[in-house]
Amino acid sequence: MISDRDGHPNVWMRDLHTGDERMITANTGGILKSYVYFAGVQDKGLGKASVCLDPHRDIIYFIQDDKICKAEPDGKITVLNIVPDHRMTAFTHVSDDGKLLCVPMTDGRCLDFDPDTEGSGLDKRPVYDIDGRVQEENLSSYLCVYDTATGERLYEKRVPKCWITHVQFNPVNPDIIMFNHEWSSFDCGIRRIWLYNHATDEVTRVRTEGEDTLGDTCGYPRRAADWVCHEMWSDDGNFIIYHGGYADGPAMVGRYELSTHRYWEIALPEEYNAYGHFTMDHNQILCCDGYFKFTDEQKPVRENSTDNGPDPHKKDGEYISRVVPDWDKGKLEWIPLCKHKSDWLGQDAHPHPIYSHRGDKIYFNARTDKDVEVFCVEV
Repeated sequence: MISDRDGHPNVWMRDLHTGDERMITANTGGILKSYVYFAGVQDKGLGKASVCLDPHRDIIYFIQDDKICKAEPDGKITVLNIVPDHRMTAFTHVSDDGKLLCVPMTDGRCLDFDPDTEGSGLDKRPVYDIDGRVQEENLSSYLCVYDTATGERLYEKRVPKCWITHVQFNPVNPDIIMFNHEWSSFDCGIRRIWLYNHATDEVTRVRTEGEDTLGDTCGYPRRAADWVCHEMWSDDGNFIIYHGGYADGPAMVGRYELSTHRYWEIALPEEYNAYGHFTMDHNQILCCDGYFKFTDEQKPVRENSTDNGPDPHKKDGEYISRVVPDWDKGKLEWIPLCKHKSDWLGQDAHPHPIYSHRGDKIYFNARTDKDVEVFCVEV
């Protein structure tokens, strides 16, 4: 986990059985400027968005200043490589076999601004359209893949006119990387999710326009004007799960099958308009921190969204729910577990729930008074 209890963000390890904790990193430089953390310092500090865990080997990867690092269970920290000059980084990912690390980078011009004078909201994000600048100035992103043993950069795939912030290796085939176009300034319904196959050097679009969607879309076709977000792999690497909303329609959650190129989408009830994230366990059972509400419940509405993208839903969801999908029947079973009581103010206060590896607990963030804490609810 990341904690700033000593005045700077650092990676900590906590034993969930004993409560014992120890600090892994030794950052004293504040927050590195990167995606989501727009008010950070250029080329200095911990990349809060860069931290990722190899859960099979208990190895942590992170960016400190301009260094790509790994921390092993015995506390040893190794510098694997250096981030090239004039680039911005984002969320990283390690392959399931532990051999590859993908670090997405974008031409630094994408975030070339003074957050004190040109930033807005709690997170000081640019007032300009970042993807718009990427398109107009022909900026590029790069899928940079490193050998986790030697630190050698194995390849760098340039993706023109693209702002990549999320990358995920296919769990069973690390030659395939799923990546995104962040905050698409147009065609968000079909520009968000992409695949790169290193073996064939092919880049393909995942969600396309069409009227052949399985499940229950309430009559809405797939359109470029839709909104799509937060894609993730199933454990077997056969499916991609995502969520979003139809243009001028309800929110939805969807699934794409790689082998058949089929789509299943399930529209949410119209009253489920409180934005939430979907993640899932090893059996493809979802959990969510928004959307759900009891019949006739009057939930508080907070004007707290810092997004400037096409997200039509306000961040005022209140429940952590387990969500069981029946894709073929187009049904979702919502099982509310608890209220998270988060105010959603800022990236680090998003509940953004995740399952434990055993699938018996769900962990989430919530702000209590002025502190953001980690909570757990049993399934």
